[in-house]
Amino acid sequence: MIDFVKDVRLWFAPQRLRDEGDTPDYRFSLANERTFLAWIRTALALVGGGFAVDQFLPDLRWGVRVGMALALLAVGAACALRAVNHWVRCERAMRRGEDLPLSRFPVVLSLGVGLVAVAMVVVVLLGWTTGR
Repeated sequence: MIDFVKDVRLWFAPQRLRDEGDTPDYRFSLANERTFLAWIRTALALVGGGFAVDQFLPDLRWGVRVGMALALLAVGAACALRAVNHWVRCERAMRRGEDLPLSRFPVVLSLGVGLVAVAMVVVVLLGWTTGR
């Protein structure tokens, strides 16, 4: 828990990372930043998908529509938060000469998106609409 609090502090003061170990080859830091940006793009796509489900599928039953939209929005928010945390952890590990941190988050992200996709397939096959 203490490491997480330290990581969160670094989210808002990344210059403190310079106090950690040695400066890595800039190519590795830039690759870490590109990975961060890829996670942010994924988060934006998930948030956009959540809004799209809510706004553009009005004929779905309210509970189904809102459930799928909230699931996508929640996974998108988690992805954005995870992106910055992963960036800090990787940058710190590179500076310390440690192995890069492992994460279970890609599995969580895949399961979340997969479950919403399966729910959408079920909705399409069963036609859960409001009956307008």
